[in-house]
Order: sequence, then structure tokens, then C-alpha cells
Amino acid sequence: MWGIVRRKVGSDASSYLGQSIKRIRPAGSAPRTYITQSKETLLVRRGSKYIQSFGSNILPGGAVSTKSLSDFVAFSQKGSSIQAWGRSFSSDSGDLVDAVVPFMGESITDGTLAKFLKKPGDSVAVDEPIAQVETDKVTIDVASPEAGVIQKFVASEGDTVEPGTKIAVISKSAEGASHVAPSEEKTVKAAPQPSPPAEKDNVDKKIPKAEEVVKEKSNAPSPSPKATSASEPILPPKDRERRVPMTRLRKRVATRLKDSQNTFALLTTFNEVDMTNLMKLRSDYKDAFLEKHGVKLGLMSGFVKAAVSGLQNQPIINAVIDGDDIIYRDYVDISIAVGTPKGLVVPVIRNAERMNFADIEKEINNLAKKATAGTISIDEMAGGSFTISNGGVYGSLLSTPIINPPQSAILGMHSIVSRPMVVGGNVVPRPMMYIALTYDHRLIDGREAVFFLRRIKDVVEDPRRLLLDI
Repeated sequence: MWGIVRRKVGSDASSYLGQSIKRIRPAGSAPRTYITQSKETLLVRRGSKYIQSFGSNILPGGAVSTKSLSDFVAFSQKGSSIQAWGRSFSSDSGDLVDAVVPFMGESITDGTLAKFLKKPGDSVAVDEPIAQVETDKVTIDVASPEAGVIQKFVASEGDTVEPGTKIAVISKSAEGASHVAPSEEKTVKAAPQPSPPAEKDNVDKKIPKAEEVVKEKSNAPSPSPKATSASEPILPPKDRERRVPMTRLRKRVATRLKDSQNTFALLTTFNEVDMTNLMKLRSDYKDAFLEKHGVKLGLMSGFVKAAVSGLQNQPIINAVIDGDDIIYRDYVDISIAVGTPKGLVVPVIRNAERMNFADIEKEINNLAKKATAGTISIDEMAGGSFTISNGGVYGSLLSTPIINPPQSAILGMHSIVSRPMVVGGNVVPRPMMYIALTYDHRLIDGREAVFFLRRIKDVVEDPRRLLLDI
């Protein structure tokens, strides 16, 4: 049964070719799509090359014709307005529904099925995650389209999957739910069935003797070793070593960092910052700040505000090379490098020039939680015009950060160490931090880089400059 398709015929319908087309999401999430026009209703099955066409009177037993999908595209005008609704899950008719990999982003075509969060036989709610797909940017959850019980998995961990790939079958009711995992199911199917007693003699005649089997195996040619590429290093296995495939995120990070070294003319300049005044500012107002804004006052917001001031004073550092042109950005989107158990991610604080200390701290706190939990989205990491990397949280004293393409510079923060400094002719202990700026020397000269770091130093050492804009 195709089901009953309801439509409303427009009274002021124009010509057949000029009609606006609407795709209506089918009830029950069936794997088909209804496309309606004022004179005709079309039904498209998912993955089909043909379109079922219903006449103007859609009644049981009414006329149904089949059109080629290419013919339908051919007669559609480019100016036709199209509205489409869909969902990331396909489903079968009846009690069973399929959980499929959702859309993962414009630039992501596939991913790796990292792990299942549920087991066959487990109960799931609507939109409850049942598996995780790891891409080269983020980890995406595959959710259950309906409430029910997982009947079986049709994909395995480690498989490469694309958007729309079916990975599990969900039973809306508990009936028929199988508690057998895919590996166990294959084992059961592969096990030989016992033969009936009446056919025992025939079976014995068909089974070759052990001596014959050994002789055939000895005469059989040994399989040739697997050919390997001459460019790939072959590391012999050793005791107390284990080989683990690289995750997609780690591969992506490695590729981007190597591309950065191959593309940019990397140069790093350094300076040191006296953290006394910024730390005193935080100590004096941290309780009042937390009470009013509901978030702790950290040092990162001070460096973000200092970076915004430096980028506005030296706009070339916020620019980027595009072919033979230079693109200057009139906005400041600052990426914050965050280390997670799965790898390095770089969420973006957008329009940081419009934010105050509280807005920045709230956004950093929100993005850091998502990054650590693995729930950060691709949109929250896309773009960015400048990056800040704080290696000081891990105890780094000094480093040369690598630019995050396609940006042109990155600021490296380091640990705060009390060192003897000369202040007013006296040697006194001061909390000092080394800061580093790695920049693309093709675009940025040393003069601009030093002036930028100097601005960072001035603002951090005397935050009052931000209020006076000096």
C-alpha cells in the first residue's frame, strides 16, 4: 500500500511546469518522499530512480504512472521554489525502524564508527545516542529515531560510514528483540548443523581421510607475502609494544600541522610579561565577579582582551593571504586551543571585540566543557582569525606554537614562574610569563610582530589601558 496522500489543489494554479514543488515528510518516517504540485502528486522512494505519479483524484484504485527521475529534473524550471523537510533516519514499515548515520557537515563525507553506546536488547528512548561516529573534526552521535529496543547492529566498530548508512535496527516493541551481537550471530550461522542419523554413511564417504587432507595441504602452494609499498617503513614487531590505528582527529591534526610547516614561512618572536597587576585584579574582584556573573574570573579573558587590542592596533596580523591578495578582517574571531583526551580541538570565540570580561569567560567555559565532553559542533570550531594556545596549564615554560591554517599568527602562553626582576632599582620577585608569537613571515614583518607582542605586554601588565584605550 502506498498509503493515503492528502493534498490541497490551489485555486489559482498556473501552468504545470511553473508550479512550486514541496516535499512533505512522510508519516512514520518511511523511506519515501511525497512531492506535491497543484495538479499532480509525486512519490519518490529513497534510492529510487523513478517517481510514482498520482492523478488529481487520489483515490484507491486511481491512476498511477511512473516517471524517470531524470525526466522529472529535466522539466523542472530553475526558478521553481523548492521547500524540503527531512530527517536523518530511515525506517522500515511496521515495527522495525532503522537508525542511520546523520548528516555530518558540509565538508565531511564519511567517518569511522568509533563505538556503540548500547548493546542489542537494550531499551532506548527517542533521540537517545546509541553509537558515536568519529570524523576528522568532531565526534557525532547516532541517535535512535524511535523509542524501543535495539534488535541488532548491522555495522561494526571501525567501519567507515557515510551519512545515511544504516547501523542498527530498532524494534518499537520489545517483541522480537535479539540479544545477539553481530559477531555472535555470524558465529552461530557459521556453525555446521548435525546431519541426520540416516545419512551418516553417506557423510562418512564424502569426508576425506585425515591423511589425504594433510597431503593436499602439503602440496598446496604457500601464500605469497603481502606486498608493501617501498615508501612505507616496515617496523618489526617487538616485545611490550602494541599497534593502535590513528584516530581520524589525530590524522587531521597531523595533516594540518604539517601543511602549516610546508606552506607558511614560520617565525617566532618572544617577550615576557609581569603578571602582578592582572593577578591582583583577579584576586581583588573574583568573589564579586562570580556573584554577579556566575562564572569565575580567569587570566584567559585578560589575554583575549589584550589580543583584541593588539589585533586592532596591528590589523595585518588578523589578515590572511589568499592567492595574490590579502584579506583584511574587520572582526576578531579568536580560536582557543583546547587539549582533550581525543586530541586537539580549537573552538572559536566569535566577535570577541564586542565582548567584555564576563562574556568571554562564559563563552570559554561553555566551549571548554563541550570540547572535553566531545559534544562540540563543527560550526563552533569553524573559522577563527587568530589563535591563543595556553601551554602554561600543563607546565610549559617556553615553546614555539605552530599556526592554525588558514590563519596567519598564533599566540603562545606559558606557565607563570616567580623570578627575580629589577623594579625601581631593586631586585624583587615577580610572577613572570613568557609569551611567544609565531607568524607567517610572508605577510607579517618582524616590526608588526614585535609591536603586537609589546601591546599584549602593556595591556596585561596594566589592564587600566583597556579602559582608557591607550
